Amino acid sequence: MLSLVGLHKRYGHVVALDGVSFDVVPGRIVGFLGPNGAGKTTAMRCIFGLVRPDAGEVRWNGRAIDAADYLRFGYMPEERGLYPKMKIREQLIYFGRLSGMSASAAADSTDRWLSRLGIADRAFSKLEELSHGNQQRVQLAVSLVHEPVMAILDEPFAGLDPLGVEGMADTLRELAGAGAGIVFSSHQLDLVQDVCQDVVIINNGRVVLSGELAELRGRSEHRHLTVSVEGVPWIPDLPGLEMAGSNGGSYLIGVGTDIGALLERARQDGEVTSFTFEPPNLSDLFREAVRR
Repeated sequence: MLSLVGLHKRYGHVVALDGVSFDVVPGRIVGFLGPNGAGKTTAMRCIFGLVRPDAGEVRWNGRAIDAADYLRFGYMPEERGLYPKMKIREQLIYFGRLSGMSASAAADSTDRWLSRLGIADRAFSKLEELSHGNQQRVQLAVSLVHEPVMAILDEPFAGLDPLGVEGMADTLRELAGAGAGIVFSSHQLDLVQDVCQDVVIINNGRVVLSGELAELRGRSEHRHLTVSVEGVPWIPDLPGLEMAGSNGGSYLIGVGTDIGALLERARQDGEVTSFTFEPPNLSDLFREAVRR
């Protein structure tokens, strides 16, 4: 298990991390979320020793991480960290070797990942010759070519088309199913809700919400209500009503609201064509946690 324990980091007057703590359990996918500048990338860099925290530590299975552990981790930075003029297959084999693989094992794994990510036909192309989306696939392949037990991915879905997003999500699920722990950051909250079992939300360098996503949604004091009357969004007559997102007719209401009475009121205004009442989605939880 990977554990971040009380991480603090300050850059001059700017507090990047203010006591960040959370665990990543093998076999589970954690969505690491927060507004721009919240401290996500700094925390990820602390895991690999690229940033030294002012206080706190990162542990692997209850102890300090050593060099051998790092060889079993995978890291995908948000910024491109590859060689633009180096051929793709050659590059993946090189990084596999840096992680301690034999030449033959690195070559075999490289070919598997190129095929798995749909870029086998570009194996002998230079990185700079690829589209942004395919460069993103190569960046992911580099972080996974050595079959890591823990993968830390900073915005892995950036620049991918819908098919690329779907393929990337399936890859992360397969890795977790095989026992790897995965942490990834993303601003695509619908995607995070679909892929992740756990979430950690930070704001201003502090963890403001964390836990199993299904449990967090279930224990929220609000519910997500969407009502249409005769095909038109219907506005409930309730005090303190909060619009959820930008979708008209979608609201957050208290868990104690009398739903039967609300439905009857809607029926008085016409034919109810849709009526949903469910736990808030991750976007709602995110907004609520960050506003607090």
